Amino acid sequence: MPFRRALSIARDQDLDLVEVAAREAPPVCRIMDYGKFKFDEAQRAKESRRKSSHSTIKEMKYRPKIGEGDFETKTRQVGKFLEEGHKVKITIMFRGREVHHPELGMKILDRIAESMDGGAKVEASPKLDGRNMTMVLAPAKKPAGTPATAAKSQGANPEADSEGSSEPSSPVVDAGANDSSATA
Repeated sequence: MPFRRALSIARDQDLDLVEVAAREAPPVCRIMDYGKFKFDEAQRAKESRRKSSHSTIKEMKYRPKIGEGDFETKTRQVGKFLEEGHKVKITIMFRGREVHHPELGMKILDRIAESMDGGAKVEASPKLDGRNMTMVLAPAKKPAGTPATAAKSQGANPEADSEGSSEPSSPVVDAGANDSSATA
């Protein structure tokens, strides 16, 4: 269709004549409301930005001989990171002969996982890497049946508490495994 005819049709319909593909031998044009098109494009871009995940990995470093106050402060900060939707890499740094006692690092990591109280799941289990022991926690996703899963986990925790103080770390790991299987 000739350019002048297409332009007159667009003006008659109170629309715009927009060039779509200029590189082809006859340029390809479309009759449309260009303002509405730009608005819709902006809305789609905004929606895709909103849906994209902006989680980053934060890191918190501990030492095997950490004081109780420092432990509580750092663990509270880990909880805040998880609430904001970030993943948290927890690093236990060993010095000197401390590296020969990885069980001390495991105790700390278990205490951290226990203190998150279902707000986090263990994404990468603890592993020793040179002089550091690392574990990655991810925020626990809230499935549609959250009250049912919360009731089950609350029912499991009192039983674990009555068994002894060394057992509570085990249900936390099991709860994370159950959450991941429920979402998969």
